[in-house]
Amino acid sequence: MVLTYSKDTMLKKGDSAPEFSLKGTDDKEHVLSEFGGKNLLIVFMCNHCPYVQPKFSFMNELQEKYKENLQVIGINTNSAVVDEDDFESMKEYSEKFKFKFLYLDDNTQETAKKYGAECTPDPFLFDSKHKLVFHGRFDDAHMQAHWKAKTNELETAIQQLVAGKEVTIKEEPSCGCNVKWK
Repeated sequence: MVLTYSKDTMLKKGDSAPEFSLKGTDDKEHVLSEFGGKNLLIVFMCNHCPYVQPKFSFMNELQEKYKENLQVIGINTNSAVVDEDDFESMKEYSEKFKFKFLYLDDNTQETAKKYGAECTPDPFLFDSKHKLVFHGRFDDAHMQAHWKAKTNELETAIQQLVAGKEVTIKEEPSCGCNVKWK
């Protein structure tokens, strides 16, 4: 495990979300355009990362709490290179942790490259026109459940977005395990 911080090397605020076509744990192919008119939280993640696992329940909570205004999408970018992150394991984790959000398989790692994902978790928040409004950490509780956090950057950004306000929360880089590139 190499501790890595997210960077704004690819997407900047206001940039459009790159298109994708990825298979989900629901065995359906999902494309960005199917979420037209909906705010999106795209989190690059994986099964095994000790920085991601404590956020599973919070991602479920965000999906439930904001389901009218937000679609949460987890994208596993390590699936092709780490046994525990393969597609069958993704399905097992999705079932075991009762994921309420979509969990997609980026086994080619092309989507992660287009977004500039660096670590797991690496959250990107897009408005209903799929323009980037926030790229930063969930909170300051790294390797811990969200309820232990003293900050709440991601949900504050979501609240500003769904209220129709400009997202002004200061972005701190996310940190976690490095993406396991092929």
